[in-house]
Amino acid sequence: MRQRLRAPIVLPCDPDCSVLRDAVVDIEDDGRIGYVGPLADAPGDEPITDVSGVLLPGLVNTHAHTPMTVLRGMGGDLPLLRWLQEVIWPAEAQLSAADMRAGMLLGSVEMLRAGVTTSVEMYFHLDELADAVLQTGGRAVLTGGIIEAPGFTWRSLLDDVSKLIDTEGLRFGPGDRIEIGYGPHSAYTLTPEVLTEVAAAAHERDALMHIHVAEAALEDAAQRSSHGSVPKLLESLGFYGGRVIAAHCVHLSDEDISIFARHGVAVAHCPGSNAKLASGIARVRDLREAGVTVGIGTDGPASNDDLDLWEEVRLAAMLSRLSTMDASSLIAPDVLLMATRMGAAAIGRDDIGALEEGRWADIVHISTDAPAFSAGVDVPDAQLLSNVVWAAGARQVQDVWVAGDQVVRAGEPTRVDRFEAQAKAGAVTQRLLSGG
Repeated sequence: MRQRLRAPIVLPCDPDCSVLRDAVVDIEDDGRIGYVGPLADAPGDEPITDVSGVLLPGLVNTHAHTPMTVLRGMGGDLPLLRWLQEVIWPAEAQLSAADMRAGMLLGSVEMLRAGVTTSVEMYFHLDELADAVLQTGGRAVLTGGIIEAPGFTWRSLLDDVSKLIDTEGLRFGPGDRIEIGYGPHSAYTLTPEVLTEVAAAAHERDALMHIHVAEAALEDAAQRSSHGSVPKLLESLGFYGGRVIAAHCVHLSDEDISIFARHGVAVAHCPGSNAKLASGIARVRDLREAGVTVGIGTDGPASNDDLDLWEEVRLAAMLSRLSTMDASSLIAPDVLLMATRMGAAAIGRDDIGALEEGRWADIVHISTDAPAFSAGVDVPDAQLLSNVVWAAGARQVQDVWVAGDQVVRAGEPTRVDRFEAQAKAGAVTQRLLSGG
C-alpha cells in the first residue's frame, strides 16, 4: 500500500550526499519510491507516517559468504590459506543444504537488523539460500560458488547456476529480491579453462561474476609467475566485458588497477576481514582515483566475524587514512556512498542503493535518541554526516523496509523469530564441533 514516511532528516545518497531536512519518502503500491524531497514540495496529500531521526537507503554488502554464520569463530587465529585449507573447507564439506539454509537465515536477520538490505553472496545450494532470504524479506544477489574442493566439482556447480538462471530468470521473487550470478572462487582454485567457461556462461546470460582477486600475498604465486598478475590473467582469458566484481584486491599493481578501470571491473573492499587475516590494506584511494567503482563488503562471518557493514564503513575510512597518512583520504560522505549508491553501482544495479524515484524502497530508519546525536540534528550538514558515519552505527537502526515492506520494527525482524533462527544455526555449529 502507498506510504509516506516523514523524518527530520533524509539522506537520499545522491552523488552529492545531500542532507534533506523535514523531508519525506513516498512508497508506491509496487514497492518502489515515488518521491523523495522536502515535505513542502511533496505532491498530493498522502497520509503521513512520522519517524524520528534519519531515513537513508539500505546498505549494500558487496561481498559475503553469509551461510558461514554456522562456522563463526573456527580457526580464528590462522592466516588465510591455512584457515581455508585446514579449517573452513573441511568443515564446509560437512554442511548439508539445510545447514546452509539455517546459516543464511540467521545471517539475513543479522544484516537486516544492521540496516543491510542487500548482500552479494558467494556460496552453494542457491535455491535454499533464496528461500531463506525470501523468508526474512531481505534482498540478495546469490552467486553460486564454483570451486574444485572436497565435496564439490566445478562442472556441476557451474551447470547448476546456469540451469537456475535459465529456469527462474536473473531476478525473481517479490520486489526482485533475488538475483542469480556466478561465483568462480579464484584464479588459484580454478584453471584458466574453467574460468573461460564460467565467463562464457555469464556473458551469455548478462549475469554478474563475483571472484576473489589478490586477497593474500602468497595465494596466487603461480598465476603471477605465468601471467604477471591475476588481473592480467583474467584479461587474457576474455573474462571481463560483462558485470564483474572482484573481492578484496589487496595486492594490486598500478597496471592491475588500470586494467580494472579499462574494463569496468568493480571492487568489493573488505577491510575487516583483510585486517583480521593479516592480508593487507587495499589501495582504495588509488582505485577510486583511477575510476574503479569500489563498494564495501563484510566477507564471511567466519573471517570477520560479523555482518555489520557500519563497522566496515568506519574501518574503510580509517585504514585508508592510515595507509596514506592522509586524514582526507576517505571522508564520511565517501564511505557512506560506498556502502549504498556505489555498492549498488559496483554490481550493476541502478534500482537499489539510493532513495530516488523509481528505485526499490529499501529504506533504513536510524534513531537519533543516542549520545551520538546529543546536539540533535540541527547541526551543520557535514557534522550530521560525520555523526551518522562515525558515531551511530548498527545499534541505532530501528526500522527497515525492503521493496516497501517493513521487515524490521523496533530492531527486531517482523517475518521470522530471531531466537528460533539463532537456535537452528547454533545446532549446526554444535554438530560440527562434536564431529557429527
